[in-house]
Amino acid sequence: MAVRLLEGVRVVEFALLEAGGVGTVLADLGADVVKVERPGGGDYIRQVGWPFVNGVSLMHHHLGRGKRSLALDIQRPEGARLAARLVEASDVVIEGMRPGVLARRGLGSAELRERHPALVWCTVSGYGTTGPYAGLAAHGVAFDAWAGGLRLGTDERGFASAELNVPLGTRVAPLLAASAILAAVLRAARTGRGCAIDIAQAEAAASVDWLTIEGHRAHLRPATEVTGNPSDGGVRREPGTAGMGDSVRYQVYPSADGHVLIMATERKFWERFCHAVERPDLLGDTPGGEVADHALGDHRLRAELTEIFRTRDTAGWIRLGLTADVPIAPVNSPATLPADPHFAARTPWLPAAEYGADLLPLPVHLEDEELARPSPAATPGQHTDEVLTSLGVPASELAELRESGVLG
Repeated sequence: MAVRLLEGVRVVEFALLEAGGVGTVLADLGADVVKVERPGGGDYIRQVGWPFVNGVSLMHHHLGRGKRSLALDIQRPEGARLAARLVEASDVVIEGMRPGVLARRGLGSAELRERHPALVWCTVSGYGTTGPYAGLAAHGVAFDAWAGGLRLGTDERGFASAELNVPLGTRVAPLLAASAILAAVLRAARTGRGCAIDIAQAEAAASVDWLTIEGHRAHLRPATEVTGNPSDGGVRREPGTAGMGDSVRYQVYPSADGHVLIMATERKFWERFCHAVERPDLLGDTPGGEVADHALGDHRLRAELTEIFRTRDTAGWIRLGLTADVPIAPVNSPATLPADPHFAARTPWLPAAEYGADLLPLPVHLEDEELARPSPAATPGQHTDEVLTSLGVPASELAELRESGVLG
C-alpha cells in the first residue's frame, strides 16, 4: 500500500538551487510542496550542473520532483499578496535564498509568523543568517571548503587542485532541515506555536565530520590527558579516517577483480577470518585485543593479507563474510554501485521514462507499506492555476494577473 506520511502538510518553497533539496525530502515523504518560481524560466537550477537530460539539468529532475510549481512574480505587490495568502494557508515555509530577500518584499518570517502563529519557517542558506559570512555569496563546494572537507594538492602542471568525494553541505542540510521542520510541526500541532529555523549548509558539512573536528580539538589538550586508542598502543593518530593509513585489520585490500574493506578489529572477527581462510597461523602469539585492535603498523601482516585477498573476487569475499560472520565490505564507486546486488535488491530506480532521468529514491523503507512515488519535476508554473484556484482565486482574476505578467 502506497502511503504519504506527510499527507495534509502543505509546504511553500521559496528556494533556488540545492536549497530546494529540503522540499524534495518533504515531498518524497508525502507533503504537498508548492514551489514559488519567477515567471519565465523559474528556478535556474534547470540550467546548471551536469549532465543535462533532454535539455534539462539532472539536478532539476532530481530536486524538482514531487513538487507543484507556481509561477508568481513576488516583486510585484499583487504577487506578494498572493504569496502571503498561500503561506497563511500552509504549515511550513522554506526560504532558500540569501537572507532578507523575502523580507524586502513584505514576505519575511517575522511578519508572516505574526499573522500565522503556528507557521514553521525554515531558512536554508550558505552560512546562516548571522555571523560575518552571512552575506557572502557562495556555491555548494564553498561550504565543504569552509568545513575542512577539501583535500588540497597540486596537479601535473603545478596548479593548485582540490578533491571532494561528496559535497556534504548541500546534501546533508536538507536532511538536517527536514528533521528540524518535522519536530517543529509536531510541536505546532500540540501548542499552536510555530518557530523560525536557521540552517547553514556550511555548518551541516561540519556537523557530518564531527569526529575529525572534535578530534583535532581534543589533540590541543596535553598528551597525558588525550591519547590514542590503548588497543593500538596509545599512539596518537590523525583524527578521523585520515588515521586509517597504517591500519592493517581495518583496511582496504585489492581483490581479484576490485577492492574490499576488512574490519576485523574485534578479536572474535579476526579469529573467524583466520580460520575461514585456513590461516590460523596468522593469529600467532598476538591474536589482538578484544576490541579496536587494528594491528597498527604490522607491515608483515599487511603484506600477507594483500596476497590472501587477491585469491578471490569481491563477490567471493562477501560470501565469506556472510558465512563466517566477518565484517568485509565491497568497495564500490558511484559508477559501479548500481551493479551491486544489495543496491539492486533495495533501491528501485525512479525510471527515466517517467521522471526524465533515472533517479535515486528517498532511502526510507516501511514495513508492509511503501512511500507513494513523487511526481516528476515540474515545468515552470505548471500548477499555477491549480494552486491559486484552491485558494479561491477566481478564473477571471487569474486571467487578469496572467495578462499583467504577475503570473507565468
